[in-house]
Amino acid sequence: MASSSLCHRYFNKITVTPFFNTKKLHHYSPRRISLRVNRRSFSISATMSSSTKKVLIPVAHGTEPFEAVVMIDVLRRGGADVTVASVENQVGVDACHGIKMVADTLLSDITDSVFDLIMLPGGLPGGETLKNCKPLEKMVKKQDTDGRLNAAICCAPALAFGTWGLLEGKKATCYPVFMEKLAACATAVESRVEIDGKIVTSRGPGTTMEFSVTLVEQLLGKEKAVEVSGPLVMRPNPGDEYTITELNQVSWSFEGTPQILVPIADGSEEMEAVAIIDVLKRAKANVVVAALGNSLEVVASRKVKLVADVLLDEAEKNSYDLIVLPGGLGGAEAFASSEKLVNMLKKQAESNKPYGAICASPALVFEPHGLLKVRE
Repeated sequence: MASSSLCHRYFNKITVTPFFNTKKLHHYSPRRISLRVNRRSFSISATMSSSTKKVLIPVAHGTEPFEAVVMIDVLRRGGADVTVASVENQVGVDACHGIKMVADTLLSDITDSVFDLIMLPGGLPGGETLKNCKPLEKMVKKQDTDGRLNAAICCAPALAFGTWGLLEGKKATCYPVFMEKLAACATAVESRVEIDGKIVTSRGPGTTMEFSVTLVEQLLGKEKAVEVSGPLVMRPNPGDEYTITELNQVSWSFEGTPQILVPIADGSEEMEAVAIIDVLKRAKANVVVAALGNSLEVVASRKVKLVADVLLDEAEKNSYDLIVLPGGLGGAEAFASSEKLVNMLKKQAESNKPYGAICASPALVFEPHGLLKVRE
């Protein structure tokens, strides 16, 4: 109230001109906004909290999208300021399995920046591109010399870190088919996640969440890692066997290649969306990613930018063997309010075709529209 009164007393009209580029404001998140008011000046500034940890995740054409997106998502959940940088000459990246994502910036624009952690996703040919990126190699080597964290998963430990000489005398792990190459430059171990000094490595897509939570702990402490891992509903013993219980069993059948629709919207949970798309495409299904709204580009719940194949208006014209909804509160709410999508789901149910959902979507989309009722 004091600041408000002061403003009213000394200014009849206030015009605030940001000194920063507002289009790049997300690079400052999380941020502290400071307000300075006196007789002659009024200004607003955005400054990074001194305790905020900065993380760089480079991506390229052919990067494994599930690994990249989980890393981004989990580290942002931990409160880290994550920069996704394209090593290509454009921010748009065609990742593996036809998944498209948009980086925050070009690596070439931030080579002088300092990060608390640099973490490399895998995937081919993305891993080779990262290995051959000289500016990235220089940044990672300086990171190592300065005693800051470096991390890599899948093929990246062997292809990048090994080639750059970072693993000499270190224990490390990687994707199984690269273990022989890794053994030539490190002590290769089959751990799901391996920590040796300031180097953290992991095996592949199935270990990415553990890898990312481990890095939250390395950067921000055990308490923060526990806080982050809880809502992720992680399995307590990820390497153990697991079972699936199917109730009201039905016969799933289709002709030829299964046609699958995965809708996404602003606020969709990016990890869930990308995992669904990635795994189903690995199974050789034809997956159509459809965006609600008027733009193919969607800003997901942790600000990862994904690019759909088509708009839902176009996807609505076809029929599908399966429709699967990711979660994320904002995305689920958008799904629930989409008459087109709800009608498609109801037709799917009437045709005895399967549909699925995860996280918030069963409760916010299926239940209110009667899509969880047992059919007689």
